[in-house]
Amino acid sequence: MTTAERIRIIEASCKQVGRGVFFSTLIIVASFLPVFMLEGQEGKLFGPLAWTKTFILAIDAILAVTLAPVLISFFLKGKLSSDDRNPLNRFLERVYRPILNWCITWRKTTIGINIVALLISIPLLLSLGSEFMPPLDEGTILFMPVTLPDVSNSEAKQLLQVQDRIIKSVPEVKNVLGKAGRANTATDNSPISMVETIILLKPTSEWRRGIKKEDIINELNSKLQIPGVVNGWTQPIINRINMLSTGIRTDVGLKVYGQNLDTIYALSNQMKQALQGINGVKDLYVDPITGGKYLDIQVNKDAIGRYGLSVDDVNEVVESALGGMNLTPTIEGRRRFSVNLRLAQDYRSNLEEIRRTLVQTMSYGPVPLSSVADIKISDGPAMIQSENALLRGTVLFNVRERDLGSTVKEAQDRLNTMVKSLPKGYFIEWSGQYENLIRAERTLKLILPIVLIIIFGCLYFAFHSIREAFFSLISIPFALIGGAYMVYFFGVHLSVAVAVGFIALFGIAVETGIVMVIYLNDAMQQLVALKGDSKETITKEDLRTYVMNGAVKRLRPKLMTVCVALFGLVPVLWATGTGSDVMLPIVLPMIGGVLTSSTHILLVTPLIFLMVKEYELRKHGKLDVLDVKE
Repeated sequence: MTTAERIRIIEASCKQVGRGVFFSTLIIVASFLPVFMLEGQEGKLFGPLAWTKTFILAIDAILAVTLAPVLISFFLKGKLSSDDRNPLNRFLERVYRPILNWCITWRKTTIGINIVALLISIPLLLSLGSEFMPPLDEGTILFMPVTLPDVSNSEAKQLLQVQDRIIKSVPEVKNVLGKAGRANTATDNSPISMVETIILLKPTSEWRRGIKKEDIINELNSKLQIPGVVNGWTQPIINRINMLSTGIRTDVGLKVYGQNLDTIYALSNQMKQALQGINGVKDLYVDPITGGKYLDIQVNKDAIGRYGLSVDDVNEVVESALGGMNLTPTIEGRRRFSVNLRLAQDYRSNLEEIRRTLVQTMSYGPVPLSSVADIKISDGPAMIQSENALLRGTVLFNVRERDLGSTVKEAQDRLNTMVKSLPKGYFIEWSGQYENLIRAERTLKLILPIVLIIIFGCLYFAFHSIREAFFSLISIPFALIGGAYMVYFFGVHLSVAVAVGFIALFGIAVETGIVMVIYLNDAMQQLVALKGDSKETITKEDLRTYVMNGAVKRLRPKLMTVCVALFGLVPVLWATGTGSDVMLPIVLPMIGGVLTSSTHILLVTPLIFLMVKEYELRKHGKLDVLDVKE
């Protein structure tokens, strides 16, 4: 073979697959458009994946039609062997040909099996639970108990020490660190009644046999049943993300808006009672609104008039004795401190001592504060929370041992009657991870139809035929079969991660279908070139033979297209460590879908193609042969 002949063969081969490879790459890029439209947490997590794959495939599409033919001309030299000389290829053909022959012979049975498998996958998908994101095991537990709003500093300290001692008694706990209240910063509004305890666990190899993280949480929760304390269990990173994105520190929060704090608190407690007993609802409690204790000092104007005092005189004593008064700054090197004066702690924490605090008068000497003011402890809001200029209360709970979507759905069903009868000016709003779930579902439902239209347009430009574009597009539902089965049998809930896996699967399924259609049309071109384009010269047996050859003779590149995607994904099934629990829901639908879509394309696509060509020959007397080389 001369160099010119070899170049012509390479050029013809590249033209044959160039258009299909280019448009299949564009289709994979287009299938990732929903990922670009995701917002919030899910957008930040999967956005880099979509951008990385898009840039790689964009360069790949250009190189496939420019650089690849040049490299082939450099490296494809010497004596070339046919596919029949390859033992692996001969083995694959011996297995594939009789199976394909059976499928073409038993057409109705083959199509029926595919349709039944597709119909079975639909209830499997519908039976799956839903959640926003698969829970990421951070390797650490965050214990967030809430006690009464009027807890004192000493009681909170004692409670913290007792809880830490109990937590450390569990063998799997390595270290435990708890804090009550907040640091001296405006960015942390935690009251003294809210405790945050970070629990570091030992490596899983040192855990007791057969125990899981959920078992550790259940054991800790049973040991930490302290009166007046409501337990809450989460993880540090996801807790901060929830608080920053939704203002809710648990998985789900029911926000109650209104005009009066007492009414909001009463409605919140009623809703809490209605939610009790729902399977999956854990750590259920109402964020305390009332119950705070305040030192209420009301100046007696008649008494201060008798002593010749003013309201400012009494307030100045209260400010300096209890609140503290800045006297002067002190400078120590580069540091500056304020000197503050007030009564000692023993005199400020005792109501009787406060009443005996002296107020200096001009004519009567020092008199006790109780002589010129009424002093008592009053109840009030522990913390006033507002959102969108409205007062807000919250009913908080986590979801464990059940999916998020069905748990919230059951909770909404229980509260439907109560919500309809709320007083005027009061309403509720579901927040937390459920809020993110609804937003992501709305985005995906809006963009997916547009993506399918874009994919169909790319297929049309690849084949210049609506019929061929449609036949390539129908491989997508059959790709869902394996994905649905894999997700179902692994017990994974539907989430944004699973949706991203299905989105990636769409492009792979269509790409494999394009390669098959290219080779089948090439076989039809060979048939027409040999026998002409007429039903008088072409028989059904001729069509069957050439369709079989078109499917079988190019088996190896089709399997390579599938295996490249499959072999890169399968190792994730055995991956362990941080992040593997998020990657698994992405990979499962892709692995199952690649298997079923490739089976459908290898067995059913040639059958449908043959049936269409038989119809064309019978109806129009000739074949509609597509030229997909240019």
